[in-house]
Amino acid sequence: MRSARPGYVYALVAAALFGASTPAAKWLLSSYGQLSPWLLAGILYLGSGLGLGLMRVVTRLMGRAIVEAPLRGRDWGWLGAATFFGGIIGPVLLLAGLARMGAGSASLLLNLEGVFTAGLAWFVFKEHFDRRIFLGMVLILSGGMVLTWTGGDLHSGGGGTLLVAGACFCWALDNNLTRRISGSDALQIAMVKGLVAGTMNTVLALGMGHLEGSLPQYLTGGLIGFLGYGLSLLCFVLALRHIGTARTGAYFSLAPFVGAVIALGVGGEPFTWRLAVAGGLMAAGVFLHLTERHGHEHVHDEMAHEHLHWHDEHHQHPHDPVDPASEPHSHPHRHEPLRHIHGHFPDLHHNHRHD
Repeated sequence: MRSARPGYVYALVAAALFGASTPAAKWLLSSYGQLSPWLLAGILYLGSGLGLGLMRVVTRLMGRAIVEAPLRGRDWGWLGAATFFGGIIGPVLLLAGLARMGAGSASLLLNLEGVFTAGLAWFVFKEHFDRRIFLGMVLILSGGMVLTWTGGDLHSGGGGTLLVAGACFCWALDNNLTRRISGSDALQIAMVKGLVAGTMNTVLALGMGHLEGSLPQYLTGGLIGFLGYGLSLLCFVLALRHIGTARTGAYFSLAPFVGAVIALGVGGEPFTWRLAVAGGLMAAGVFLHLTERHGHEHVHDEMAHEHLHWHDEHHQHPHDPVDPASEPHSHPHRHEPLRHIHGHFPDLHHNHRHD
């Protein structure tokens, strides 16, 4: 059984990159001048999609690309739904909500994404969790709430509260829908989502007459988008593959803390008790997740699918002459029924029932 450690690493890197994008975007605006939220979102997402597309081309030309399972058939439906909710509807609801309420209250509400992500994963998509994982999630989200709390009244935003909460629910749907195709080419998934969301937001911005900004600002914003949105999403999809939706969502909730620490070190913002308490709560939650041990006798039903794999205990299948020989590799394969005992996480092969 291969370790789930890469999944934890991918999730933490995704949170770090996305968290760093917030102070980076703030620096961009303060250095070059204001952009409309619609246009900035478009630039960030287009930078994500175009950067990953260039990365895909370069790695293939250099012969360094790992050939993963391409998106096929109904995979495009899952990806389309995920992009629609997370890349189009979510940002629209967030921007509409921000126009009706304070930024501090909105920041606090954004922690609902982690709650909704875990709730959907656990109670709708039946991903397993136990008291340790639940407590770790509570601690991480509590740290996020402490970090973003400004003492404001959430009810003072009128309809803004419901709009921001709706955005969080859309992103939670996005996370859970993307989990369904996380065994496919992660780079392709992240690239398509970036290109579609970037194009849509840019078209909306131009349609509203937002043409401000300069070429250096666009290029810098594109680079920030590539790192903070593109590579972050790539790592997020890989984490979904290894450790499931709820655990990945929990680690991703560390992003605000990462942004606050960077703002503290680079932006000269003051150290506060709120940051210290949030860091302690989040560290305790991450510790509970990293030290999770889950193993019992379980049954794998017969199934057929395609994804990148090694020939571990779950992949003892025959090969056709056209199948790749080197590992890891990807090709359609069938799993025979299997009963055994080992430590495991809710990855592509362990979404079974628990007593």
